Amino acid sequence: MASKLPTVAIIGQANVGKSSLFNRLVRSQQAIVAREAGTTRDNVLGRVEHKHHQFWLVDTAGLKDAADEFEASIQEQITEAAEAADVILVVVDSSQYPSDQDRTVAKKALRSKKPVILLTNKADLKESLPIDEFKRLGIKEIIRTSAEHSQGIVDVLDTIVELIPAKSEEIPDDVLRVSLIGRPNVGKSFLFNTLAGKQQAIVANIAGTTRDVNRIAIRYGARDIEILDTAGMRKPGKQEVGIEKFSVLRTLQAIEESDICFLLLDVNELNTQLDQRLAGIIDEAGKGMVIVVSKWDSVQDKDAYTRDALAPTIARTFKFTPWAPLIFTSSVTGQNVTKLFDLALDIDARRKQELKTRSLNDLLQKLVQRHPPAGLKNTHPKLRYMVQTDMSPPWFVIYGSNLKFIHWSYIRYLERHMREEFSFAGTPIRLSFRDEKQIKENKQRIAEGKEPVTKKSRLAKEAKRLEDEKIAKKYPGEEQS
Repeated sequence: MASKLPTVAIIGQANVGKSSLFNRLVRSQQAIVAREAGTTRDNVLGRVEHKHHQFWLVDTAGLKDAADEFEASIQEQITEAAEAADVILVVVDSSQYPSDQDRTVAKKALRSKKPVILLTNKADLKESLPIDEFKRLGIKEIIRTSAEHSQGIVDVLDTIVELIPAKSEEIPDDVLRVSLIGRPNVGKSFLFNTLAGKQQAIVANIAGTTRDVNRIAIRYGARDIEILDTAGMRKPGKQEVGIEKFSVLRTLQAIEESDICFLLLDVNELNTQLDQRLAGIIDEAGKGMVIVVSKWDSVQDKDAYTRDALAPTIARTFKFTPWAPLIFTSSVTGQNVTKLFDLALDIDARRKQELKTRSLNDLLQKLVQRHPPAGLKNTHPKLRYMVQTDMSPPWFVIYGSNLKFIHWSYIRYLERHMREEFSFAGTPIRLSFRDEKQIKENKQRIAEGKEPVTKKSRLAKEAKRLEDEKIAKKYPGEEQS
């Protein structure tokens, strides 16, 4: 089985600082890939790396609607957190004595049998109470934190990584994992059942019937395929409290676990902003993707030209992922359903292409000669050679000099021609650039015992320069230390 990242959920009643802690924990590490999950909060899910461990951090802030009864809301919140998470962080306000609500949260978290850590937040306030006041909640592991001043953040991360397995390489098992992604009621469960060949999921016309990730293993030709059916993601602001927001988490986890995602669009409601957002998440995750237009049987008065008329409109909507193939299906009539298996196998093969360095550099030199990259006066980028460093998705590194001046349009030009030459339909590809001069300078600095120059350090240096200039303008004639 492919390894799945552990999940850590932050729970607690409103106004105890859950979101502030989430932001501090996520931003405390440079190796984080933060994702927006489409909830009422900007960031509800972040990927954190600490001491060779990786985990999803989930902010459950906003699960409790002020209009809801506390007991019903917290019941869903804790139940779902316990089910979806491997470690639970219970947050309380250290300037307030534990309330009945805090006791309810703690009790239900402990009943989950998952590891529970109590964070007494706002420890920087003078009204902050001693830890002994919170021991009555029954949680053994207690850490004083202050999201405002980063107090206790490293202790929290250290404690979490002691409770989860270390990041490990995925063990290849040759199972192709395909997830069905899309808004509620676009026909994911119907397609899931059709692909599986038997009734596995409850199919209903009520949006959001599927809450968990259903999965089925099948054999197609000589290949084992696992199909994952996910709950739909709604527009921000239209998500219900409690359970549905954890469905969002499961959708994102399914994308992360998959090799290829079928993004389903309802033919009767095409080109929504949320569909674009989902495509962006799949692209960012580096997964293969097929845009599947479902319910084709429901289109009235269609003829041989209807599909050809719709295709360009859909292509414009997803112009940022022009590599994703488009297919029209019907789970009712079975139209093109089997073709989805063939598409998935074909995309998987393209994602695993290992290209010869000679072929890559022949193409690179040809493209540079045909259209040299633009730069500034006397500082034109020079692209010397390219190597492939990874597969699934294919990843290529280009070495040269003055590469920071390369325009995004030139990167798009390189990618477009690489796709034409090597046929990467259905999968994103990654291009990275390594400046030989910068590499040489960093090696020299390391040899001299100095810190290497990174993008972060360059930005910090530039920020300090601008700040010094600002101070100099404010206090002219004074020497700055």
